Amino acid sequence: MPHLRSEALRRAIIALITATLFLGAAHAAEKSEPLPRFVSLRADVVNLRTGPGGRYPVEWVYRRKGLPVEILAQHDQWRQVRDWQGTEGWVHERLVTNARTVIVKGAQRVMRAEPEAKAPPVAKLDPGVIARLLECRNAWCRIEADSIKGWLRRDEIWGVYPDEVVR
Repeated sequence: MPHLRSEALRRAIIALITATLFLGAAHAAEKSEPLPRFVSLRADVVNLRTGPGGRYPVEWVYRRKGLPVEILAQHDQWRQVRDWQGTEGWVHERLVTNARTVIVKGAQRVMRAEPEAKAPPVAKLDPGVIARLLECRNAWCRIEADSIKGWLRRDEIWGVYPDEVVR
């Protein structure tokens, strides 16, 4: 029986070391990313603070996992972000992910089968819909919303820069 416990302990220690190394590498990679850049919220509930630390008051609470935000600055483990409506504040780095999403802005938009205005429609998307960003070419971006893939004009969404190439 003691041998089984020591083997389980050894496996737990190896798993902990592996996880620590992985998180450290991910943390280092994120710090080397350019600013500004787009990311998305990792959690269903994210506190937006007035400054870079837990002691700063919560100014807003986001309740939309996947919401795209733009990172403007970094301070230790804190990221200054701006949302699609221009609200700015600070969130902890663990609450954002590099997964790219966009939000439909303005009026209802028609998602197209190809990146051209005369392409057949595949869906209509209401303002505020969050979609996964797949790629961008010229004035068009390919997105996925509710398992439906298609193209929207870049100026119909927020979460990608005007000349950014996404592949």
